Amino acid sequence: MFLKKISFLISFLLLSLLATAQNKSNTFLYAGRFEKLQNNTVVLIGTASSVTFNFTGNECSIALQSVDSYEHHNYVSLVLDGKYIGKIRIEKGAVQSFPIKVTSNKKEHRLEIYKNTEAHSGNILFVGTTAKLASISSKEKKKIEFIGDSITCGAASDPSEIPCDQGEYMDHHNSYYAYGPTLSRAIDVDYLVSSVSGIGMYRNWNDENKDEAIMPDVYQNLYLTKDNSKPKYDFAFQPNIISIAIGTNDFSGGDGKKERLPFNVEKYVSNYINFIKMLYEHNPNAQIVITNSPMVGGEKAIVFEDCLNKVKSAFAEDKSHKAIQIFKFKPMTPHGCLGHPDVADQKVMADQYAPFLKKLLNEK
Repeated sequence: MFLKKISFLISFLLLSLLATAQNKSNTFLYAGRFEKLQNNTVVLIGTASSVTFNFTGNECSIALQSVDSYEHHNYVSLVLDGKYIGKIRIEKGAVQSFPIKVTSNKKEHRLEIYKNTEAHSGNILFVGTTAKLASISSKEKKKIEFIGDSITCGAASDPSEIPCDQGEYMDHHNSYYAYGPTLSRAIDVDYLVSSVSGIGMYRNWNDENKDEAIMPDVYQNLYLTKDNSKPKYDFAFQPNIISIAIGTNDFSGGDGKKERLPFNVEKYVSNYINFIKMLYEHNPNAQIVITNSPMVGGEKAIVFEDCLNKVKSAFAEDKSHKAIQIFKFKPMTPHGCLGHPDVADQKVMADQYAPFLKKLLNEK
């Protein structure tokens, strides 16, 4: 009991010290789905949500905690002075401190911390840093939001440290190298990822929208859940383009054990249309792009494309918004875990999609 109290006290003092260090203006940039808490800490929620800061000196430490309804580990990816330096694992339990050592001779350094996993893998609390902070600012860039499922999450894409047949689902995520963040860096835009593994537009991978929420149910919740105790998403990002890649799970046959009804074109198209109408209410100036899936082939791919055309046609007479665009990924044989694209496959998707999105942005 005494040791537990000492451990708790140390964690509390660490949290207080670092949170105080964090309470400065113009020293942190936050992106993605995140929530600022009253004690100056920040919860990184969504895929590739991030905190960035500049600092001087040769080293510092950052304090992070894996937070969820049950205790488990989580991951962030780190980028130091523009160079990806890998993932770090945040073990379950109290706040942990992670040392960051500098290898370059620059007087000022920049550290970017990205949530490596998705919203449904739990949250990561950024408590603060011991760094000697320098001011930071961001230049105005065009913006893209990526709405999707596990492919958009970068889920099951990275078995480089833990093989696919070992570990847990979050062990194989790598949101930093998902196609959305990858192409956004390539064409120099800001991005937001709103994605959930297994989710669909009218049904999920192995659920007919009976026990699990679909994307239209959760999107307007900051945490991408139906938990009404959580804040609503504020739509402050206001993207130039909203990319929607949802359908892989609607077309899925599930696990082959649970009852799976035939694909319902009317439900999928109707839900998609209503989802876009909701997006327009909050993002009236956005260009919407709807995509197929590189994981849906054969007859299903034909039906999928027909559905997307129906969705686009539903807005044909809409003169108050930009015309909806359709992008088609090329079919792919995935090399990641559980039949998902791996990091290299995600790069292929990014390379396909980037020129299309860049051209749209340049037309604005």
